[in-house]
Amino acid sequence: MQTDTQPQTRRDRRHASTAVPTRKPRRRVSVIGVFGDLLVTAGVVVLLFVVWQLWIGDAIIGAQFKDQGKELSEQWAADPVAPVPSASATPPASDQPAGPPTADPPALAQPADAERFGVVYIPRLGPDYHFTVAGGVSASRTLDPIGLGHYPDTAMPGAVGNFAIAGHRGSHGAPFADLPSLRVGDAVVIEMQEGWFTYRFRNLEYVQPDGVNVLLPLPQQPQVEATDRVITMTTCSPRYGFSERAIAYGVFESFTPRTDAGPPLSLTTGAA
Repeated sequence: MQTDTQPQTRRDRRHASTAVPTRKPRRRVSVIGVFGDLLVTAGVVVLLFVVWQLWIGDAIIGAQFKDQGKELSEQWAADPVAPVPSASATPPASDQPAGPPTADPPALAQPADAERFGVVYIPRLGPDYHFTVAGGVSASRTLDPIGLGHYPDTAMPGAVGNFAIAGHRGSHGAPFADLPSLRVGDAVVIEMQEGWFTYRFRNLEYVQPDGVNVLLPLPQQPQVEATDRVITMTTCSPRYGFSERAIAYGVFESFTPRTDAGPPLSLTTGAA
């Protein structure tokens, strides 16, 4: 009886006897591979932190600082101090619109460390620019949690000498991020419970981090008695570096006491 099965050749029989089931190769988990994955993950985390710290975080913290400044201003409006005894109203020039009366600036005591005593307005930097200023320039006690700090033993607003303040440019709300963009004549207004002190920006310079002569009563002029009333604002340069300091100077223009007439025109027409 015949069948359809074809006889196997010697080669076929040998192949059948040696063939084994095919298995998928196992993936080897190497130390280098695991380390590489960890590096990628760490890089992503660092990148997210940088984005948060430099952009998102600054925007959120800056908004919080502005809210704090607004609250302080509202408290003073509700509880003004008595008029300055030595105030002498100065009539505006005939070619200028009438505004609140100006007066001789009052004598002010130095603030305690981290004591909030003023709100700084710079219209050139935006209609909602208002940051609180407190005593001292410690990063942990003043600049980081509050915004702007007053250099101890420098003049107070409106006084003869140098009213010097500092602020971050690239972190913690970055209140002085755009300080170098000021133009000659721009208003810098400091509000206190007594009223508003208006300065006008004059010039900008860059110094080394140890250039402390900018804090002298007459900036950069040692052994010279001050007769002018100036403001000095210091911050880091470049924005995200520390190799230099950007220094903005201004001169005192007027003091406006807190009266029913309201704040000075410089708050709304402060950009030159």
